[in-house]
Amino acid sequence: MTIAPTLRFSNRVNNYVKYRPGYPDEVLDFLRQKAGLSADSIVADVGSGTGIFTKLLLDKGYNVYAVEPNDAMRKSSVEQLTDFDKFQAVNGTAEETNLQDGSVDLVVCAQAFHWFDQQACKPEFKRILKPKGQVALIWNNRQTEYDAFAVGYELLLQKQSSDYAEVNHRNITDVDFTNFFKNGKYQTGKYQNIQVFDKEGLIGRAFSSSYIPPKDTEAGQAFLADLTALFDQNQADGTINFVYQTEVYLGKV
Repeated sequence: MTIAPTLRFSNRVNNYVKYRPGYPDEVLDFLRQKAGLSADSIVADVGSGTGIFTKLLLDKGYNVYAVEPNDAMRKSSVEQLTDFDKFQAVNGTAEETNLQDGSVDLVVCAQAFHWFDQQACKPEFKRILKPKGQVALIWNNRQTEYDAFAVGYELLLQKQSSDYAEVNHRNITDVDFTNFFKNGKYQTGKYQNIQVFDKEGLIGRAFSSSYIPPKDTEAGQAFLADLTALFDQNQADGTINFVYQTEVYLGKV
C-alpha cells in the first residue's frame, strides 16, 4: 500500500534529524546573491520537514515560515528551532500553505518538491510571493555511480526496499523546470556534498528513508543484514562516503 507523501516520514523522524545531510554553504550564498536576499527578507520553507534547511536560513538572519503538514516532523522542528525569534512553524501543504497573499520574498523547497502536485502548488506559490519573489527548488541528489559502495547501495535499494521503484521516479529528473518556471527561465547552482558514515551512521541514514522497510520487520532485518555486509566490503578505516550533488533551481513562477 502506498503511503501518502504527507505521512511517509512520521516514524522516521529521529533518524531523519540525526542522519539526513545538510546543505553546502554555497547554496545559501547562491540564494543571497541571485534572489537578492537581505536581513529583512521573508522566506517560506515549504515542505520544511524537521527543519534542516530552515535552520540554515535562520542562521543567516532571515524571517522563515516553515510550512510542513506532517505533525511529527513539524513538532521536531519546533523543538529544535523555537529559540529563533524569526522562526514560525505553519501547518500547511505546498498546495495550501495558509500564508497570506504577497507575504514572502522567496519560496524554498529543499528535498521536497518532488512530493508536491507540481501544477497545483504553482498558483499557490504565485499567490504568497511578492511581485519580485522567486522559488528555489533544492535537492541533495545522491550520486549512484560514484564508487563501488554507491553502486552496491543503489542495487540494494532496487532489490529490497519496499517501494523504491515506485517513488524513485518522483525525483529531480522528472521535474519539468521549463514548464514550472515563468517563461521557462531559471538559474542553477550545483555543488558537491559529502557525508562520512561509520556503520551506525550508515544504518541510521538508510532507515531514515521512507522506502526502507522498518527495522523491526522481517524485511527490515534482511535489508539490515545486506547493508551491513555492503559496509564491511567497502569501508575504509571504518567509514564510507555518501556523495551527493546539491542542485539548486531558482526562478520566478
